[in-house]
Amino acid sequence: MIAADQSPRGVRHLRAAQSGQASIELVAMVPVVLLVGAVVWQLALAGQTAWLTANAARVAARADAVGRGTTEAARSALPRTLEDGLEVERLRRGGVRVSVKVPLLLTPWKSPLRVAAVASLGRGP
Repeated sequence: MIAADQSPRGVRHLRAAQSGQASIELVAMVPVVLLVGAVVWQLALAGQTAWLTANAARVAARADAVGRGTTEAARSALPRTLEDGLEVERLRRGGVRVSVKVPLLLTPWKSPLRVAAVASLGRGP
């Protein structure tokens, strides 16, 4: 005698139930995977912003050393997307501090975070 679990009809029913469970698990994981991807992308944007800000600070420090405008120099070293909210400050002890807003992955929102970098060519006041 064949048990109810081992009948062909019971096996088909078990496979269908497992397939449905796998679909539900996949649908439940998609938002988690998308959220993790968005967080990783935002961290990459923040890292690139820090790198570009450090470069803009070095360019502004070079311009300061030769008597040129630091804000214009820093702006020329940044992409246009980072120019909004750019702050350049000449430091009393020598050097330049450049600060920009970190762009958000979702562009309609404004970022409350800023990244700053300081550069100096060693010239004292």
